[in-house]
Order: sequence, then C-alpha cells, then structure tokens
Amino acid sequence: MMEEMIASYERISSQLKKDLFMCPADYPYLYMNNQKTNVLIGNKRHWRTIDRTLCTFMTSKVFIDKYWNNFYNNCLDRHDPFEKYLNEIYEKEFSISPLKSLSVHMTNINSSYGLSPFIDYKKIWDENSV
Repeated sequence: MMEEMIASYERISSQLKKDLFMCPADYPYLYMNNQKTNVLIGNKRHWRTIDRTLCTFMTSKVFIDKYWNNFYNNCLDRHDPFEKYLNEIYEKEFSISPLKSLSVHMTNINSSYGLSPFIDYKKIWDENSV
C-alpha cells in the first residue's frame, strides 16, 4: 500500500506541479453525490479527485505546516461533519483516493461511510484466519 501511495504521489504531484492529499480508502460516501471528478493515472492504479476525506490521509510537510490551524481546529471539538476543517482544505487543494481502495475502514455496512466497494472481504477474512 505505501509503495503505491508514495510512487503515485510522486507521479501525480510532479504532473500537477503541486502538493496534494491522498486518502488510501475509496469510501462509498464519495459516490453519494452526483459530482464531477477527474481520474488520474497513478503508479499501478487509477486515482480520482475528491473533495472530502476521513482522518486518514498522506500529504507533504509543506501542507502540514500550511494547514496546521485546520488540523488543530479539527481536534478541538466535535464538528458536523467531524472532518469539517479538513474538508475546507480540499476546497483549495487537490485530494485524491484510489480506484480500487488500498485500505478499508471497518464500520457498520449501513453507515454513510460503509465498506469500500470492489473488495472481497470474505477472501481477506479467510486468508487471515488463525
């Protein structure tokens, strides 16, 4: 997973000539709006532009420094949505997620976050049984 994220970050950010945010999961809630997106070619998979993430992402130190107040404010209190101050960043900066997901967020299947599509969860479960 990290190899794909790092190689894709290097490829895509160099093409865009700017830093970006990468979310490793493809969440079902990203499909709930009829929203235009761009599909980008990463290292070994496609990535699409998104305008929100949960709290798992990869970015540059430049962006950590630049948006430190957003990260800090996000942790001060519970917001609706929780990621309110993170999502404000994505109004100005590129954020992308993979097609298909590199990670999964284990949650109630009926929640708005749901399980990442196109993942064979039964196969993963069976391969990791003790």
